[in-house]
Amino acid sequence: MACKSCSTGSCGAKAADGTTAGCQNNGACGTGGCNKMNVFDWLSDMDVPTAQRFDVVEIKFKGGRKEYFRNVNKIELTTGDYVACEMATGYHIGSVSLQGELVRLQMMKKGVKNDESLKTIYRVANQRDLEKHEQSVARDLTTMYRTRQIISELKLKMKLSDVEYQSDNTKAVFYYSADDRVDFRELIKLLAGEFKIRVEMRQISLRQEAGRLGGLGACGRELCCSTWLTDFKNITTSAARYQNLSLNASKLSGQCGRLKCCLNYELETYVDALKDIPNVDVPLKTQKGNAHLQKTDIFKKMMWFGYESDSSTWHPVTIETVKQILEINKKGLKPAALDLLQTEEVVAEPIGKINSDLSQMDKKFSNRDSRNKNRRKKPKGDNK
Repeated sequence: MACKSCSTGSCGAKAADGTTAGCQNNGACGTGGCNKMNVFDWLSDMDVPTAQRFDVVEIKFKGGRKEYFRNVNKIELTTGDYVACEMATGYHIGSVSLQGELVRLQMMKKGVKNDESLKTIYRVANQRDLEKHEQSVARDLTTMYRTRQIISELKLKMKLSDVEYQSDNTKAVFYYSADDRVDFRELIKLLAGEFKIRVEMRQISLRQEAGRLGGLGACGRELCCSTWLTDFKNITTSAARYQNLSLNASKLSGQCGRLKCCLNYELETYVDALKDIPNVDVPLKTQKGNAHLQKTDIFKKMMWFGYESDSSTWHPVTIETVKQILEINKKGLKPAALDLLQTEEVVAEPIGKINSDLSQMDKKFSNRDSRNKNRRKKPKGDNK
């Protein structure tokens, strides 16, 4: 689908001189407009009568923003068609991204009610509508730069990330992010007076900002929040701990400055795998010495230990063996080594057996002294 809202001239379209227009980014849109939040209608082959077709259509606007509109006029639409949609003031041009029964499922998922509050689709956009829409899109960038200058002059603590003009050029939405509450009443007066439009200031989170702007992640792929991720779940550092990741803020943070959303993707798999891993809080006691835990591979079910006498050498041990050694140590026994489970009882020697060799020598000499003493006391006349 060629992107009519693209300032580079519709990706995939032919220019007047015969060359291919667009940002020439070969799959990764440089303007953030193409293939953003695209969906696949896997029910499109089902032949449903027009009268029975679900009359709500999903429309996509700039930045992947999607809203739902009612097709009250039963207009024949195809995915990718540009339509003029009703707004609070005026109209806006967007592309059809989804229709049919999948729209009903999407509305249930997002909690959108199918009632009279849904606005309507006026018509399929004609050439005049598209030309006017392209003119409004061309104003977005210049307006954003000028607005940033005004914000700097007013010394407001806010960051303007994007501007979206309505297709009829009567209104513009300014997307910004800020840590605290911002008083932008004076800013709105200046913007309305300079651009002659109705101004709407809409605060977004840092993750939503990254999703609108787009970019490449550390994995080399486009950001999840700008291509398919729509709901942002809470992410904590415990997700990194479960996956044995180093708590390095620069590596765990995404372009938004928050923890990466992908930390949650495999978290449940790690939590399930950790259920079989024994908790080793103390070193394993063996006849060869105490062994300390160095590393754990939860998927291979292996744990590496190092002896106190040679901590640089790690010995792989299965989790079954580790459990057996822990049970042996609880009974007061020591295996020969990590890989040899022959046990030797660990029992404290009785006090009487301590220094038993010295006790025997003392007893021997004491007996000799007593015999010599008796020999001296015997009278000489007794020897016959």
